[in-house]
Amino acid sequence: MGSEAENLEQQLEARDPDVRLMVQVRSDIVGAFETLVERYQNRLVGILFHLVGNREEAEDLCQEVFLRIYKARKGYRPRAKFSTWLFTIAHNLALNHLRSKGRNPSVSIGAATSNSEAVASLAQQLTGREGTPSAQMRQAELADLVREALMVLNEDQKLAVLLNKFEEMSYAEIADVMSRSPAAVKSLLARARNQLREQLEPYLLTGQRGTLEP
Repeated sequence: MGSEAENLEQQLEARDPDVRLMVQVRSDIVGAFETLVERYQNRLVGILFHLVGNREEAEDLCQEVFLRIYKARKGYRPRAKFSTWLFTIAHNLALNHLRSKGRNPSVSIGAATSNSEAVASLAQQLTGREGTPSAQMRQAELADLVREALMVLNEDQKLAVLLNKFEEMSYAEIADVMSRSPAAVKSLLARARNQLREQLEPYLLTGQRGTLEP
């Protein structure tokens, strides 16, 4: 059994540079943990911000994620990509945080600068439009609307979209994070895309911003 675990660890180290880095963190190699934080901090804050709807709370949760990772370093045994483990911890912390607050997230769109390129890309995918001049002129406003529309999704749909479109995770990887089957994740994403299109349709048809309904 031990050799199987060692073989899996070696395979993951070979495929995932972040697993190699986390193994260095486990061995207390100087600078390894700081490098890991630098790689993921902004991305993680962006995901958490979209989940909890508050920048300060997202930053606090991000610190808690990395604190837990550091405390768990000596027992680290890779079973999947490092990002899968990281976002599993983040997902659980965000859900617990929202439950403790007894609220759904609300967000100031003006402050929603995280993952701007990914949001713009998602907007283009949802509209099915290519980079025509008129589409490019509306890209920034449409990206804002996508951010608003994301906040209308339920927590499971939102996380699935964020991990799929922002982190480019596969259905199987998202399933690991969310403790779902890949088929369930595929269904979540399909429903989320349909809901996002429905929310954005008035703007796409008229060019006017309407009120997004939950």
